[in-house]
Amino acid sequence: MQTENKIPGGIEAIARIGASRDKILQEIRKVIVGQEQVVDDVVTTFFAGGHCLITGVPGLAKTLLISSLGKAMDLKFRRVQFTPDLMPSDITGSEVLEEDKTSHARSLKFRPGPIFTNILLADEINRTPPKTQAALLEAMQEHQVTVSGNTFHLEEPFFVLATQNPIEQEGTYPLPAIQQDRFMFSLIIDYLPRDQEIMVVNSTTGSHSEDIAKCIDGVELLACQDIVRQTPVAEPIIRYAVSLASKSRPGEKDVPAFIKEYVSWGASIRASHYLILGAKARAVLAGRPHVSIADVQSVALPVLRHRILTNFRAESEGMTSETIVKKLLEAIPTPTSGL
Repeated sequence: MQTENKIPGGIEAIARIGASRDKILQEIRKVIVGQEQVVDDVVTTFFAGGHCLITGVPGLAKTLLISSLGKAMDLKFRRVQFTPDLMPSDITGSEVLEEDKTSHARSLKFRPGPIFTNILLADEINRTPPKTQAALLEAMQEHQVTVSGNTFHLEEPFFVLATQNPIEQEGTYPLPAIQQDRFMFSLIIDYLPRDQEIMVVNSTTGSHSEDIAKCIDGVELLACQDIVRQTPVAEPIIRYAVSLASKSRPGEKDVPAFIKEYVSWGASIRASHYLILGAKARAVLAGRPHVSIADVQSVALPVLRHRILTNFRAESEGMTSETIVKKLLEAIPTPTSGL
């Protein structure tokens, strides 16, 4: 059963979004070699209006990827290097005492921090204490910042893309589950194959540099996000997405045996939300006005891998959250009718 198409602009609007995606990827390929899945997932995050957590060792072009996307989308980009001595006010901004040159009257004036941008790169977010990590929570959820009782709205669109270094644990503060849950996707960026690494070395040791052309601006991106949200989804697909999330919770009824055996905490309700929103973005970026089961499955790993917490037995047997997600995809039956 096809859901009636009620998207503003219909097929033509979706075709324009698909064309914009192709242009963005073409520009990104000027500076980023390989990492096709990571690039595609980050672009999906932008069009869905979510935030993204990227884990990878240093030197894999995480910062270059994000800054390049900012240029291709004509968005303001700021990078904050998270350190143990970073304070919340270093991110959100603070009030300072200023004196009027004419009247000599003194008053407090708010000076915005780096969070007042379109794209905030929180580099090595796990190197700063939880108090500073928590400074991002309100901004990520409500797109606003509260300082000294005053609320300041952030410019739209607003994205937080955070990176983590998985190989150094000394002096780090692992992200609490509540903080991780705010990120739509959790992505893993790995080493490049040998031939692609050779291409990177050739391109980065020469004198030629590529300029990234603007493909879309903030206003257009907000319009695309609105179209993504208005993309219809058949009820059986929504039920399937909810099943994927709910069957990861060991306290629920009729969950697979491996969930009770290896999982301490399952995915939140926000996981169901992002499974559908991510699937909508996947469909629209592919030029389709409706969502399929395959769209939900394609975002299951980045949506669920950081929301499923394994127990000690899983760790001792080498069972990771990624393995759990893959087993869930095999265990949950897909709808065969009503689509």
